Amino acid sequence: MAIFMLKVMLPLLLLSMIPHITVKGEFEQWCIADEQTPDDELQMALVWACEKGGADCNKIQVNQPCYFPNTLRDHASYAFNNYFQNFKHNGGSCFFRGASMITELDPSNNSCQYEFIP
Repeated sequence: MAIFMLKVMLPLLLLSMIPHITVKGEFEQWCIADEQTPDDELQMALVWACEKGGADCNKIQVNQPCYFPNTLRDHASYAFNNYFQNFKHNGGSCFFRGASMITELDPSNNSCQYEFIP
């Protein structure tokens, strides 16, 4: 039974690690906070994204689905991605003065779904 499970589960696990490809043949990409960015730089970038940048940051407010985990890095990641997804086709980028990075692994978690717009 264990060998059967290994033969079935291993290929499924490997397939889940392959980045998703959109209908246009592009990889799905999300914009998240770079782990190496100091908190003060993340905070400035988060404020810009939510205020001047036009990101919809409602879901990272208290009692909303993306409030937890309640960390600066998680909130910045959500805001950066929301900005990136909504403005990438109109010149928006995932730069935020170097505070962010592109990932092809969906950063969504149980309660917080990160948007992807092809």
